[in-house]
Amino acid sequence: MIDVTAASQHAFLNGRVTVNLSILFGELPLLERPAAAAAAGFTAAELWWPFGEDHTPSDAEQDALRKAFTDAGVRLTGLNFLDDLTKGARGTLSVPAESERFRENIPVAVALAESLGTGALNALYGNRVEGVPAAEQDELALENLVLAAQAAHAIGAVLLIETLNKAESPDYALVTAEAAIAVVDRVNAATGLGNAKFLCDLYHLARNGEDLAAVIATHADKIGHVQIADTPARNEPGTGELDFEDLFARLAAAGYTGRVGLEYRPANGVSADSFEWLPREYRA
Repeated sequence: MIDVTAASQHAFLNGRVTVNLSILFGELPLLERPAAAAAAGFTAAELWWPFGEDHTPSDAEQDALRKAFTDAGVRLTGLNFLDDLTKGARGTLSVPAESERFRENIPVAVALAESLGTGALNALYGNRVEGVPAAEQDELALENLVLAAQAAHAIGAVLLIETLNKAESPDYALVTAEAAIAVVDRVNAATGLGNAKFLCDLYHLARNGEDLAAVIATHADKIGHVQIADTPARNEPGTGELDFEDLFARLAAAGYTGRVGLEYRPANGVSADSFEWLPREYRA
C-alpha cells in the first residue's frame, strides 16, 4: 500500500533538495563531505562560511574546496558570507569591529560562489553589540548588505537574509520573520535590484513560536530559500513536532519553486543513517 502522504511530500522535494555540509556529515573532514553526500545520492549542497575566522582564505584552500565539489559531482547551491560561527558569532555585517572583514570577504565569497555555480549567498546579520546603539548597527548593516547584494547580482545570485531563533541566538538582531522581511525590503529599496530574499528556515521560525502557515502565506513572494530541521532537537524530519507534509503543501500552494536545504543534525550522530525519511530517488 502506498503512503500517499509520504509520496506527496517526496514529490514536492524531488529535484530541489540541497544538503548543508556544515552540519550534515560533520563527523567527516570538510573536504570529504561532498563525496559522502554524493554517495548518499545527493547532487547539491550548501555551506556556512567554510573557512572559520579566515575571511580571505588562500587560493590553495579555495582550490581544494572547489576540487572536492567538482570531483564529487556535487553543485554548491548556497554559501554564507563570513559568519564567524566558529567563534560563537552570528554574522559580522552589523558589527562595527568586524565590518571591514565582512567587506573584504564579499569579493572572495562571491568569486568562490561564481566558480561553483552557486546561486544564493546568505548574509547572517550579526549580534547586537553592547554599547552600540541598535540604529547605528542597522545603518551599518544596510550599507554592507547593499554592497553584498550588488556583488551577488553581478554573478546572477540572490542575497539571503535569515531569521534565527532567540533561544540559541539570544543576541541576534533578527528573531522574527517580520524583522528579516523588513531588512529584505530595505535592501531592495536601496539597490533597486530586487535580489534580496528571505531565507525561510522553518526550524528557527518554529523555535521562535511563529505561525509557519501564516509566514508562508504572507511572505511566499519574498522567500528565496527554505531550510528544514525538526523541532525541538534540530534532527531529521519525523523526529519532532513539525508536520512537514502540511508545510510542503503550503509552500507548493503558495508557488514556492526554490530549493529546500536539509540543515539538521542526525539524531543518532551518523549522517548517512539520517536520510531514511527521503528515498534515494528523490535526493538528486
